[in-house]
Amino acid sequence: MSKSGLSFLIAGLLCAGLGRAQTGGTLAGIPRTGPPVRFQNSPRVHELIRAGSLYLSLQDALALAIENNLDVELQRYNLPSADTDALRAKGGGVVRGLNFTLAEVPTGVGGPLSPVLTNPVATLSATGGSSVTTNGLELGVLAGPATNLSMQGPLPQSNGTLIPNYDPALVGLLNWTHQTTPQSNSVTSGTPSLVANTTLANAGIQEGFATGAFAGLTFNNSHQSVNSLRTAYNPFTGSSLGLNVTQPLLRGFGLSLNRRFIRIAGNEQRIGSLLFRQQLIATVYGVIRLYTDFVALTQDVKVKQESVMLAEKLLSDVQAQVEEGTLAPVEQTRANAQVFSTRQDLANSQGLLEEQEAILKNVLTRQGNEDPDVRAAHLIPTDPLEIPPQDNIQPIQDLTAQALANRPDLGQARLQIDNSQIGLQGSRNATKPEVDLVGTLQNNGLAGALNPLLPTADPALIGGYGGVLDQIFSRRYPTYGIGLQLTLPLHNRVAEADLARDEIQVKQSQIRLRQLENEARLEVEDAVIAMRRARASSQAAAQARALQEQSLQVEQAKFEVGASTSFFVIQYESLLAQARSTEVAAQSAYVKARAALQRAIGTILDENHVSVAAAAKGSIR
Repeated sequence: MSKSGLSFLIAGLLCAGLGRAQTGGTLAGIPRTGPPVRFQNSPRVHELIRAGSLYLSLQDALALAIENNLDVELQRYNLPSADTDALRAKGGGVVRGLNFTLAEVPTGVGGPLSPVLTNPVATLSATGGSSVTTNGLELGVLAGPATNLSMQGPLPQSNGTLIPNYDPALVGLLNWTHQTTPQSNSVTSGTPSLVANTTLANAGIQEGFATGAFAGLTFNNSHQSVNSLRTAYNPFTGSSLGLNVTQPLLRGFGLSLNRRFIRIAGNEQRIGSLLFRQQLIATVYGVIRLYTDFVALTQDVKVKQESVMLAEKLLSDVQAQVEEGTLAPVEQTRANAQVFSTRQDLANSQGLLEEQEAILKNVLTRQGNEDPDVRAAHLIPTDPLEIPPQDNIQPIQDLTAQALANRPDLGQARLQIDNSQIGLQGSRNATKPEVDLVGTLQNNGLAGALNPLLPTADPALIGGYGGVLDQIFSRRYPTYGIGLQLTLPLHNRVAEADLARDEIQVKQSQIRLRQLENEARLEVEDAVIAMRRARASSQAAAQARALQEQSLQVEQAKFEVGASTSFFVIQYESLLAQARSTEVAAQSAYVKARAALQRAIGTILDENHVSVAAAAKGSIR
């Protein structure tokens, strides 16, 4: 290699190394430090509070959840986490992976007539009578379940063949040594004890490459002075500039192999986005469900208040007739008992409404009841329960195909399997023997002051450090070589076992993907059945409620003319109250089933005008 060629190689390696070292972090756009975690509620929370009440539409509830919900906020950090893995892989590191655990919104109390129970005996009820519900902690309604979408399970895939570090490193050594050594033969050194002062000043740059190669450029310098009379040059300086390259030919060879973690990290960035989208879907669906139940519970409280008014009116009428002597006193006792029974039902409904309100506040805010304004405000829903005149539902096979194509949980699962297949490259390559091509290129130089006692020394070596550099770059004393290094394990059971285990895990991941796809098909079918059933139930409940109202009116008219008793009026009032609550429950069931279908086919965000890009920044659109 010529002097200019070696200089160009040195300059190229140094510029590449320094350039990457200075720009590596900014290229990825990942700040090492960011703003602290914010636990204050968004301004929208207080903007919606008027006269001590928080007026809440469904769109407001979704906006508050996206701005404040801590489960969504937690998933936002998965996005920059995936970017850090991409940066790590570009430097030659192994990816650290993502958190695949997503949180569902709490269950809530479930709406009128159907509080969600974890224990079948937690509610005591009787037809037409009152019910006593245990507290929310026992019902399991305050905490949402967590879902882990990892396809690999708890055991990670092996890393396979090690890849080189792509980030260049500058290395250096500066050392001074004073050494005194007694001499057994003073004739050789000319002194009974040899005293040497040595200064080492070495520097270099080393870097790995995507082919698997590893290169190191070193510049070593040694300056030494001794008290020996037999040394031709004293003091003297010896230097060398060398390039060492090792290129694997079997294990560790190949661009695809050594860039596999970069491809895996790229998939992880897409997975992070899909996981965030799935968390949004889970949160939006949960908020719709909680809001729908809250509206239904609000209407149910009104139903119970009307029942109390009917019972109190009946009691007033019975008292008047008992005082006139047209009814027996036992009728007043029955009417009085009905008043207290309806009041108990009202108290239960109000309690369920308060529990649902507390759950909603916790889901829609960052501070929950810690904010005094939120704690004091009562939620007032502004959107009613509405059932469209008809359902425009596509054929089940079209809905299933849409779900398999659109659902982010299935998309990220497929990417996980792709990453496992990419990772198998490293596991397979680790079973190969090590065959490395090694090359060495080095230029040497030596110069020093001439010892006057030894005039026969080479005058070309007389001089200072400039002479040493001239010898190096003119390649006056070159050293070069090439060779093969071979390591052939007689048994490589560790790598073979890792490969077999990784192949098994890939097959298990494929099975888990099929399970997710089957669950998606079942969710779509179940949601369609639930919508159909809820619509039929709502229609039947509306007719039943209308008939019960007519029946009560007839019975009240008969009671006023003395043709009936308070017992039958009470019975029809109870049946009417139950019919009204059933109608409200059927309406809420339809709305929740429709939201479940939108979630199942992956369109719930679009249906509710939620932008994923905006949500990643903390807003709904």
